Amino acid sequence: MIYIGSDHAGYDLKIELINFIKNDLKMNVEDLGCNSKESVDYPDYAKEVCKKVIDNDGLGIIICNTGIGVSITANKIKGIRSALCSEEYSASMARRHNNANVLALGGNVIGKELAKSILTVFLNSKFEGGRHQRRIDKIASLEKNI
Repeated sequence: MIYIGSDHAGYDLKIELINFIKNDLKMNVEDLGCNSKESVDYPDYAKEVCKKVIDNDGLGIIICNTGIGVSITANKIKGIRSALCSEEYSASMARRHNNANVLALGGNVIGKELAKSILTVFLNSKFEGGRHQRRIDKIASLEKNI
């Protein structure tokens, strides 16, 4: 399952990506808000997506104006590895080497077609494990020790 959420600045891109995920990628997606372009606080929606990702071992997509705010918020949550991506290579590496479970996007930074391409690469890339797992374990240990 893919979980998606945005603030008002990311609303249009969120709707576009929901339709793309359902119709083109033929995957299940759950919209966790927001539900309009009326001003809301991005941490609320990033948190909801991340809770679902953790509780259901899924993948998340979070969108705000630049993607920075939702990414910072997501990375405060234990077990979340959020990557803010603005091109395909970073999306691939985020999954392959960092085992990212949340993709952050900037609704006013990248266009809809580029966002679809980044999302496709993110969803189709798989964690490679090996030496990368050792690094993920070190990241996870920071959540306990600092």
